[in-house]
Amino acid sequence: MSEGQGPVLQLIGVTQQYGEGELAVSALSGVDLSIAAGELVAIMGASGSGKSTLLSIAGGLQKPTTGEVVIEGTYLSTASPRELAALRRRSLGFVFQDFNLIPTLTALENVTLPLELDGFRARVARRAGRDALSAVGLEAKTHVYPDDLSGGQQQRVAIARAVVGGRRLILADEPTGALDSATGESVMRMLRARVDQGAAGILVTHEARHAAWADRIVFLRDGRIVDQSRREGAESLLAAR
Repeated sequence: MSEGQGPVLQLIGVTQQYGEGELAVSALSGVDLSIAAGELVAIMGASGSGKSTLLSIAGGLQKPTTGEVVIEGTYLSTASPRELAALRRRSLGFVFQDFNLIPTLTALENVTLPLELDGFRARVARRAGRDALSAVGLEAKTHVYPDDLSGGQQQRVAIARAVVGGRRLILADEPTGALDSATGESVMRMLRARVDQGAAGILVTHEARHAAWADRIVFLRDGRIVDQSRREGAESLLAAR
């Protein structure tokens, strides 16, 4: 599906249940959500409301109990394991709070690893990786290992890895939680820029100031979407909470 021809991500009637019978717990219940290219959606809610479960299902890391997940026209329920793996490498970028960098690889190697796994030539992958690191202000850190980078620098490497190769869906789970305020704002600016370039993005956050970067804010409670607002109405909705 090409850019502008419908949503990048659709969740259709998604339910996630753990356990059975009287012990069953619903993490998500009948969630419908559609995200277009160029749109950043912030997911907010109390702990246990289903935010991380929604993100995991949206990225194909776990299957919903019922419902459909569609990424650029591909129904994940009918995709083979190989197709799912290829989709994650080519179309999905994940940004986690704990960075998930490989300590034995340099910043550049961490960024280029998904491309090399997908069959890119080393020279092409390195060029793309350097461009991605340059975009996040780390062109001088390409050969530095994660343990020798600050927390903010590690998170910027993680963002470069998430966007390298023009990924179309960026999924960020509390990406600023371990960062100081200034670095957190810098990270949000980078995510916003990638979405403005044509990606779709989901940001799980508990920070209203970070949610304010989004085009739409979706509130979860007990696994259900209970409210949402576009950017122009977001300030009043956040203030009411």
